Amino acid sequence: MTSTLDSPRPVAGATPTAAPVHAYDAGLLIVRLVLGLTVAAHGAQKLFGWFGGGGLDGTGQFFALSGYPAGRTMAVVAGLSETLGGLGLVLGLFTPLAGAAVLGTMVNALAVKWGGGFFAPDGVEYELLLAATAAGLALTGPGRIAVDRHLPVLRSHRLAHGVAAVALAAVVAGLTLLVRK
Repeated sequence: MTSTLDSPRPVAGATPTAAPVHAYDAGLLIVRLVLGLTVAAHGAQKLFGWFGGGGLDGTGQFFALSGYPAGRTMAVVAGLSETLGGLGLVLGLFTPLAGAAVLGTMVNALAVKWGGGFFAPDGVEYELLLAATAAGLALTGPGRIAVDRHLPVLRSHRLAHGVAAVALAAVVAGLTLLVRK
């Protein structure tokens, strides 16, 4: 026999934005804040040289040495993907696309660091954790404490949005890796 005690019951006149905040909404907010701020700070390192980063010139040289053509252009793309994707996650704004931006960048980071094993200092565990968390947020959505709750199309997150965003990230990351030497 199936119980209906745990299923949400519609309230007459209630709107999706009036739904109560649950523990998982607070949990998703924490995950979004930590991941988003961490990745946005990495993007700022690439774009502006903040937080001890190399800026566009230093990061561009790194990308060129890592086999990417037009290293400085790739630094701009990675820096913008991380900064804007990270800030999108922080705000819960266009969350599936923000997660996809972070995921695509981390797939490329994984490819660059792949030969160093799993654990630090040369391993990929950090990049893998960021990629998996970004994909998870793209698939689950931001929770109720997010700007997306006020956008008509994203108010009620659909798995299809997340799947499409993850697929987009995989295709763009794959194409980017194809131009790498």
